[in-house]
Formats: sequence, C-alpha cells, structure tokens
Amino acid sequence: MTDAETTSRTGKRVLLAKPRGYCAGVDRAVQTVEEALRLYGAPIYVRKQIVHNKHVVQTLEAKGAIFVEENEEVPEGATVIFSAHGVAPEVYEQARTRSLKAIDATCPLVTKVHQEARRFAAEDYDILLIGHEGHEEVVGTAGEAPAHIQLVDGPDGVDKVTVRDPNKVVWLSQTTLSVDETLETVARLKQRLPLLQSPPSDDICYATSNRQHVVKEIAPDCDVVIVVGSRNSSNSVRLVEVALDAGARAGHLVDFAHEIDDAWLEDARTVGVTSGASVPDELVQQVLAHLAERGFADVEEITTANERLTFSLPQELKRDLKAAAARG
Repeated sequence: MTDAETTSRTGKRVLLAKPRGYCAGVDRAVQTVEEALRLYGAPIYVRKQIVHNKHVVQTLEAKGAIFVEENEEVPEGATVIFSAHGVAPEVYEQARTRSLKAIDATCPLVTKVHQEARRFAAEDYDILLIGHEGHEEVVGTAGEAPAHIQLVDGPDGVDKVTVRDPNKVVWLSQTTLSVDETLETVARLKQRLPLLQSPPSDDICYATSNRQHVVKEIAPDCDVVIVVGSRNSSNSVRLVEVALDAGARAGHLVDFAHEIDDAWLEDARTVGVTSGASVPDELVQQVLAHLAERGFADVEEITTANERLTFSLPQELKRDLKAAAARG
C-alpha cells in the first residue's frame, strides 16, 4: 500500500519541519570534542554541556569526554573545551591560572554578541541584555561587561529597567530566544526609552529564527506538534511555545521517541515534528518510525529555508591538527 493510500485510509499524516536539528554552531562544537578526543586522546574535559542535548552528551561521554561544571574540577595542565554557549572572561583567566589547555567552542554567533557587549561598554552605554536569567549564554555575555549590562527577562522585565542616560542605551539578546517575544520586549522597552538603540545586526541566530518560522507554517494544521529536544535547551523549549502560539492544538517536548505518550495521538490526524538546534537527526528519524508504527506513515516535509552555513573549527584545535598532520 502506498503512503497516499495509507493516508486516505487512516487520515493520518506527519508534517516534518525543515530546517530542523543541528545548526552550524552545534555541529562545530560537537565536532570539536570528537576531533580533540581523536587528537589528544581521552579524557578530554568539557566545561558545562557542550550543547544542551542529553543524547549528544551521553554519546560524547561514552567516547571519553568528561563534563564538569567549573575549571576547578579539571586536573592542572589538562585540556578543557568551553561549550558552544560561551563563557565570561574570568573563565579564561581561571583556565590560565590552572595551566589548562583551553579550546573555545563558543558559537561564532554568540561571540558576535560578546564583541558587541564589549564595544558598547567601551563607549559607556547601558546595555539591556534580553534573555533568560541563569542561562549559560546570558552568564557569559553579561560577564563581558558586568558594570554596564542588566538583564531583561522578557516583556515582564521591562518595568524594572533603570538607566543612567536614556540617550545612551542599547539592547542585545540571547541568540536562542523566541523572535516574537523578543520583538515584544523591544517594543515595550522603546515605549519607555524612545532613543533605545538596536544591535548592528540581529542577535537571535539564523537557525533559531528559521526553526521558529517553519513551525509557525505547520502549526495551524497540526493537532499536536512534537519537538525533539532537551528541557535545558532554550531554543527547543521556545519551539513548543511558538507551535502553541501559532495554532497547534497541543505541543510536547521529548528527548527520545519512547517518551511520546500514545494519549497525545488519540484523535490526532496531523502531527507536526521538528527538533531543536542541538538535536542529531537520528533522534527525529526514531520519532518518525515510532509514529509510523501508530499509523502516521505519510510524511510531508515542509521547507521554508535551506541552510548552508558552516563554521571552521577553533583556531587552537586547527593549529594542532595541522601540526599532527605535518608529523604524519
């Protein structure tokens, strides 16, 4: 029986979002750990989760990566990789004092926000950083200019903002936020601070925007949207919120296919599937297989953008790989 015949018989289908899954920054970060393990041998220490995905972390642990919370847990002189979310300058200093070989896997799009923070702080601006309190990326960016940066955690945080000079204020943002919520936050800030400046280019990363855009496209047609991603992944959590805001009747976040509750699929005819920017596609394929076993065999991929961006490996690692290749 063909997929079309199956659909006409069961009335069940899957709308598969594209783009989904790995972005260029995540791909680079995971590759950095894998190449470091091959080049230097295990163990390789990684400060914080390299990316916010349970499966990725478990896979790298099995290969010899050791994830730690702080540099103090890394033996003196060992190799440590900083995660894709970025770190504050003091973390580099701590690594130097412990003679650690530090490899920086910070996403270049996060590094861009750090550079903006340093530049505006040097020009004595008040910087309003839109983001989620406690998120590693926010901690790292705020650490670039703590005396100049104050956090605005969504539209409800706007009323707490105080600035020295309303003529010298700029907003920056965490790269993995909801596009719509960030625009709402900025609009409310501008009501209070009409001369508020914007960053030179959008801080929310292309991958976050693209994944939210395609979910908005499919959500109105979906009885339920399943987002593959971990609960500590900001961009994955946002995808569930975006799906619900855009008209999906229900939305759920799962790390693995076995977490899907059959009750979610009762009376459902159309299921949307996507994944956060730190999710390998094998996990999505397992979800599709799980759904097919329950009658959702017809899969239509909905594409709203084609992503071709790639980032090269960190300079420190590239230099050592080149030296190793020269030695043969």
